[in-house]
Amino acid sequence: MSELVTSHLDFIRTIVAQDLAAGKNDGRLVTRFPPEPNGYLHIGHAKSICLNFGLAQEYPQGICHMRFDDTNPEKEDVEYTESILADVKWLGFDWGANLFYASDYFDKLYDYALQLIKMDKAYVCSLNAEEMRAYRGTLKEPGKNSPYRDRSVAENLALFEDMKNGKFSDGEHVLRAKIDMASPNINMRDPIIYRIRKVSHHRTGDRWCIYPMYDYTHCLSDAMEKITHSLCTLEFADHRPLYDWVLDTLQTPCHPQQIEFARLNLNFTVMSKRKLMQLVNEKRVGGWDDPRMLTISGLRRRGYTPASIRNFCAEIGLAKRESRIDMGVLENAIRNDLNDSAPRRQAVLKPLKVVISNYPEEKEEELEIGNHPKDPNMGTRMIPFCREIYIDHDDFMEEPPKKFFRLSPGREVRLRAAYFITCDEVIKDKSGAVVELRCSYDPASRGGSSPDGRKVKGTLHWVSARHALDGEIRLYDRLFNKENPEDDPDVDFKENLNPDSLQILPHCKLEPSLLEASVHDYFQFERVGFFKLDSKESAPGKPVFNRTVTLRDTWAKLSDT
Repeated sequence: MSELVTSHLDFIRTIVAQDLAAGKNDGRLVTRFPPEPNGYLHIGHAKSICLNFGLAQEYPQGICHMRFDDTNPEKEDVEYTESILADVKWLGFDWGANLFYASDYFDKLYDYALQLIKMDKAYVCSLNAEEMRAYRGTLKEPGKNSPYRDRSVAENLALFEDMKNGKFSDGEHVLRAKIDMASPNINMRDPIIYRIRKVSHHRTGDRWCIYPMYDYTHCLSDAMEKITHSLCTLEFADHRPLYDWVLDTLQTPCHPQQIEFARLNLNFTVMSKRKLMQLVNEKRVGGWDDPRMLTISGLRRRGYTPASIRNFCAEIGLAKRESRIDMGVLENAIRNDLNDSAPRRQAVLKPLKVVISNYPEEKEEELEIGNHPKDPNMGTRMIPFCREIYIDHDDFMEEPPKKFFRLSPGREVRLRAAYFITCDEVIKDKSGAVVELRCSYDPASRGGSSPDGRKVKGTLHWVSARHALDGEIRLYDRLFNKENPEDDPDVDFKENLNPDSLQILPHCKLEPSLLEASVHDYFQFERVGFFKLDSKESAPGKPVFNRTVTLRDTWAKLSDT
């Protein structure tokens, strides 16, 4: 394929395009997404999901396999498997009939291990873990051969069979590839390819008590599934020689090409499944789907859309070097998506009662308001209005600064789609706190229009006090208060948790239409932010809304003009 065609592609898509144009792999394109079912997926995994499944979707012959690397039964659980499948589907991808598990290949992997032993390319080692570390060497010093490296093929076969049959305890023996203990690449210094683990597997039960290691399993699973492009993050670049060694040594009919790309590093969070699990297990958060967690399930519960995450992954692109992405890029992705698609609603987070003195006490009326200011196709709705309403406490100041255009004594403002009101009196409690405002309205300004052309700079959102729905709103901020929570190795990353990452407002006032909201709906609460009904904490008649993201600063300024 010419440079003209590939110049706009990232480096991985360029490789794929050139391979297909050259007829490599018989014109096939098969990728795979291979998670370990030992935790929930996070935003970093979303990047890999979008790459592997997205790449396959871009070509008619493209296929992406969903494959679980379930070789460590001590840490794996069906719960994680089910959550991963749900996350991938929610993001908009489907594996069809191509769902696989590494455990499907345990028999074949065992047979391949026997082949390596018979070729004198693998041996049973009886060093304990501490001894093995001492023999392994360092980055500056070569390793030393294990005293068990020269066991005969027959002895290795017998010992490996006994390992399989459960005759030894955990850690008593391992099977190692015989490569080069002096290699400058530590991964090539006779790596372990099988270890004893007398633990039940969630799919194979107690059939096996030896389990293959990831580096050994992964390349052979790729080969057996005839993967063409094995895409992984940069930390696996040093493992690629071992990937190739296993396949070359066994002369597998298919030898996939491993290509590495930079993993996602996002400010104000951690991208380690192990560390996320610490937060869950130590109850620093409310679970894997806590809306402060950048797990896919947490983002979903918070109100992120599949499109916003896919767009985010597309925007950050693929690189060959590690870098950090600002959290604002992710937040802008959901703002951009919901700004166009989310209907508007009115919600008062810090209620301040307003009594409109000259409005008839028993009167009620329905006012028409648009569901989206820029999309008339989204229609309108009717909202109730009466003598008493709520506005937000932040929209009133007794002694306002020069550029404060909201409500203050003697000042007139517009109630969104309702009337012009003027503040006539301020009611305070014994402590001096403002508890109520007495205002008057202009009946000729119905709908929020100026009857005589006079200009009113401030427009406020509001809710009818008589009809308001009482609800809880949860305001989420970044989970950590440090841009890189892991930058100091001497400080536990959990010490950088943001104590203000969650603020609960229990008695907010919502427009009554939100009583019909479902967990599938997304809203912009006007002048406040984007919100979604919480899928776990809400109850009939007692809604709990999560703030997905705040509005842009420019939006906040525009709402005051």
